[in-house]
Amino acid sequence: MPQEQTSIRERQRIDLREPRRYKVTIYNDDFTTMEFVVMVLTQVFFKSNEEAEALMLQVHHSDHAVVGIYSYDVATSKARKATDMAREAGYPLRLTVEPEEE
Repeated sequence: MPQEQTSIRERQRIDLREPRRYKVTIYNDDFTTMEFVVMVLTQVFFKSNEEAEALMLQVHHSDHAVVGIYSYDVATSKARKATDMAREAGYPLRLTVEPEEE
């Protein structure tokens, strides 16, 4: 029985990398209450009360703060959920999702 030749080549090099991470930033505005921001940080981003208050004060004094670094899907999901909660309550709270600097 003759031996058959195949044209399958094995992959020699495997390039594995960590998935890219994204930061969620919350911005200050003149209308969203501090209590609402703390509530969003505790309910959506699972921050403790103390950490949420510290982040809220950082946003208040420096106009923005990074509230978490996640995979893309998690970051966009949390930002969307927080934005939806703010719109339902009538607040113009703004959050962005940006790639983390490497």
